[in-house]
Amino acid sequence: MDKISIEQMQELEEQYDSELQTRKLPRKLEQVCGVLLALFALYHFITAGFGLPADYWHMGIHLSGVLSMIFIYYAGFKCLERKNADQSSRVPLYDFVLAGLSVVASLYIGFTWMGLDLSFVGLMLDEQALRQGNPALLDIIFGSLLVFLVLEATRRTLGPVLPLIIILFACYALFGQYLPFDILRHPGVSWNQFINNIYFPAEGIFGITLWVVSTVVFHFVLFGVIAQRMGLGQFFIDIATIVAGRYSGGPAKVSVVSSAFFGTISGSAVANTVSTGSLTIPNMKKLGYPGHFAGGVEAASSAGGQITPPIMGAAAFIMAENLQMSYGSIVLAAMTPAIMHYIGVLTIVHFKAKKLGLKGCAKEDIPHLLAVLKDGWPTMLPLVVLIGVLFSGFTPYMAAFSGIAASLAVGVLNPRNRIGFGDIFDAFKIGAKYALAVGAACSAVGIVVGVITTTGVAFRLGFLVTSGAQDIGESLMAMTTWLPFELFSLDQATLFVSLVLIALSCILMGAGLPTAALYIMLSAVAQPALSNLGVPALAAHLFVLYYGVLSEITPPVCTSAYAAAGIANANPFRTGISAFQLGNAKIMMPFVFVYSPAMLIVLEDYFTWSEYLLTTFSCMAGIFVFGIAITGYALRNLPLLPRLLTFAAAIALITPGLQSDLYGLALLLPVLAQQLLARRQDETLAPARCANS
Repeated sequence: MDKISIEQMQELEEQYDSELQTRKLPRKLEQVCGVLLALFALYHFITAGFGLPADYWHMGIHLSGVLSMIFIYYAGFKCLERKNADQSSRVPLYDFVLAGLSVVASLYIGFTWMGLDLSFVGLMLDEQALRQGNPALLDIIFGSLLVFLVLEATRRTLGPVLPLIIILFACYALFGQYLPFDILRHPGVSWNQFINNIYFPAEGIFGITLWVVSTVVFHFVLFGVIAQRMGLGQFFIDIATIVAGRYSGGPAKVSVVSSAFFGTISGSAVANTVSTGSLTIPNMKKLGYPGHFAGGVEAASSAGGQITPPIMGAAAFIMAENLQMSYGSIVLAAMTPAIMHYIGVLTIVHFKAKKLGLKGCAKEDIPHLLAVLKDGWPTMLPLVVLIGVLFSGFTPYMAAFSGIAASLAVGVLNPRNRIGFGDIFDAFKIGAKYALAVGAACSAVGIVVGVITTTGVAFRLGFLVTSGAQDIGESLMAMTTWLPFELFSLDQATLFVSLVLIALSCILMGAGLPTAALYIMLSAVAQPALSNLGVPALAAHLFVLYYGVLSEITPPVCTSAYAAAGIANANPFRTGISAFQLGNAKIMMPFVFVYSPAMLIVLEDYFTWSEYLLTTFSCMAGIFVFGIAITGYALRNLPLLPRLLTFAAAIALITPGLQSDLYGLALLLPVLAQQLLARRQDETLAPARCANS
């Protein structure tokens, strides 16, 4: 089977994944930094299993490693370095200075936590608890320095959008008293108080965001890299080929199934796209799928990894912390919506294959199950260990430690796919490098969280959203006064408009951000607005996560689709459009579980088996019908009017409620009749065609 080379895969990842877009270092400096990254990963691995240092030390060590490596690996002005290609491998002196300052500013709190006695130079600091609310001059200096360094590191790794958003939040905190709008105006805070809230632990940079990243996100990124190195990704692809490869459009279905498997361990949609797409996209094109559609299938499937338990791009662990819920409850709640996403992609793939007359994989290209299991079963052990430890009540970082340890053991002891010291070193190095961008982003988002805590702006913005939605709802109701019945109530209109506004905001704000960082920021801003409308907190958090992740396949910023287009040699924008169409279930599912929280299972006030089953099966049917409408094919090609009826039926079936389901079924009856009649006509005409030929 056609497959792009490992070197090409790495080039695609570096081109489209911001976490790997680093400068090329001189050989000796690269070796030194490689060792430092591996030691950085080793520190996290050891402390996860044998005990973490005090919070302020652990977070400080993590942040110092992240920021210092970013200033070495990521150019401050990439355009200038490209112009001077012969100088591109040299790291400017100021970047070394910034790296050193990052270490000092990050570790300062640890060194001064219990106070500092430098009376011989006239410097005395009380212990940190006594300085809280009344920071010393030295605190202000190092705090201001760290804010600058975090924003600059985020700019280098993810571009200017997120730092600009954070600067706007900071300006709001500092100058809120000058705003002309009463609803947003607040007394404002001084720079000293701003730094006090942003720099000291419990809030801001050293708050819950950095804690979760340094104790959970980093470890699961590392686990995913090591698990791939010891063969788990290939095992997933082989099993997916056995399960789905023989059916119509086989390689495309392999892409969906393997990406669903891969999503259980991957924290990066781009890495998922490149790893599985390197095999599936060339095979889809060879079978007859258009390049943009083949890339769209892989991008849509891979982006689903960010909403697929158990890891969900590490968002599941952050969500559990934010909501004070058990990790198992988050996983159980997210399971059904994730399944719906893959059903949606599979449906479109199936009917597209039927429409194009595509067959499955050739028999010789499908591996034998017993051979795959015999060779690959050891690679599943680390994932089983990780999930088992997670659901046994241990901490997520202990589960990650156990999974990484099991991966190393399997990799070293497995004679069929043995990894050596060099492979382990590279895995630790790449895992740490992957964690740099998300570490900087989550630290920067901590500033947003600190501003929200200080000013209460989230509730103010929530009120603005709901009041604006209510005004729009009243206008919509006024447009329907001519009807002899009430089409919808004002509360229903307000909720729907609010959801649409928040969804659009999440897509725009989430463009290009790592999953963990975008979830932290979006949930802090958007969740209060949904809570004001009576939406359960868990449903609100999953809503903003889904629409934030949707930016991965939403043009014009759709990094997964661009990576897939690179493999498919297809137009990136058309690939993004195809991915967006294929990901239709991800677009609709958040509305479903907001209106019917029973789908999330764990919300006792809303869950009944009858409500869950009715919502789930009608939604599944609606997604299936929606796939028919998008492809324009069921038993035969759909003419315009039946296709429009199919769209309407799909929306009615997806909408929670028995009455809407009955409307949907009624709309489907004429479509079914037309399709059966068209098939009968084709079957009647087929013998005549054969006789004439």
